[in-house]
Amino acid sequence: MDVKIAPKKAQLKCVRLTLGYDGEELLRGLDFAVYRGDYLYILGENGSGKTTLMKAVLGLIKPISGSIVYGDSVDHRSIGYLPQKTVIQQDFPATVWEIVLSGFEGRRGIRLFYTREEKAEALSWLGKMNISALKDKCFRELSGGQQQRVLLARALCATGKILLLDEPVAGLDPEAQEEMYRVIDGLHRDGVTVIMISHDVHAALLYATHILHVGEETFFGTREEYLESRFGKHFIETEEKAQSAGTKAYSAEYRPKEQAASSGEERGEVKR
Repeated sequence: MDVKIAPKKAQLKCVRLTLGYDGEELLRGLDFAVYRGDYLYILGENGSGKTTLMKAVLGLIKPISGSIVYGDSVDHRSIGYLPQKTVIQQDFPATVWEIVLSGFEGRRGIRLFYTREEKAEALSWLGKMNISALKDKCFRELSGGQQQRVLLARALCATGKILLLDEPVAGLDPEAQEEMYRVIDGLHRDGVTVIMISHDVHAALLYATHILHVGEETFFGTREEYLESRFGKHFIETEEKAQSAGTKAYSAEYRPKEQAASSGEERGEVKR
């Protein structure tokens, strides 16, 4: 007897998605899907539409056309979101414990108090972030890296399934950046789906399972497919030149100068 295997269901799928403001298109015809256990990096230069896409995924703006389809028990309210660091966040007058617990607010509805299970889950995420000892500390007293781990624990309390991270290492010193990358990679290895907006192509090639590059042209595919695309080849060429010149390697904010050929485009690229 043949056993039928149910097709894998996407947690998030964008179908011919066009986004913009006041009728002016910023991103056009996006097609990609995110499945449980994926680690998607969204790359692109400033102004390319990364933040606009993030807002649409979170349900904060409506598409001009196309759709965002959620599945596998995920919707826009169950995505754990870690925004970019701000001065207000850094000076927030609350304890670590209060901030982490606040991640459950979207899940508890009209209940006034947190349940025993929620408190146990919050303690578990504190442990996974290696910040249990900071539980009663004031948030404003922590280092930048510690603050980001507190906010990441809060985002995990909101979902535990899928994270949307907006440049989570921006403003951190190199050591704190590496620690944050290791923490996020550990969560991904434990089965959490990760979507990260970033300018760091090096990290994308180290950690990502898939890469979405947005801008005048769009690429979506696996990390390996990215390296075979014009985007990836441009990156490698730039790296080699930088190493030969002994200068700092690649800035992720670039725009390929060559235009896509009318035929033979790399897999995953969409001509605009």
